Amino acid sequence: MVRVVLVEDNRLFRETMQLLLGLREELEVVAAVAGGVEGVEVCARLAPDVAVLDYRMPGLDGAQTTRAILQASPATRVICLTASVSAEERERVLAAGAALCITKDEGLDRIVEGILSGAGGAGA
Repeated sequence: MVRVVLVEDNRLFRETMQLLLGLREELEVVAAVAGGVEGVEVCARLAPDVAVLDYRMPGLDGAQTTRAILQASPATRVICLTASVSAEERERVLAAGAALCITKDEGLDRIVEGILSGAGGAGA
């Protein structure tokens, strides 16, 4: 079972993803929070296998959040899931240590595939 933390400022998207991912038998959503600072705190406390985070959030952006999560919980893999991302932003989040950067319009199956791929067998 892959333990997942969602970090997403859009409440409707966050709650929908929490519900949909929670229906997958191979995934367990252990927390869903609205911002980067909260994401770092919850990852430090829960040490999830994967943190799925938006790039554009108030406060810390995706690259800053990725770096902070990896400092707080080095075994956690980070997946950036965003509505749209420029080439520069993609480079920044991947350089910060994210395993993958995908867009929200790629569909649920691709998002789950990305989470499982990002987990690299963690939690199995």
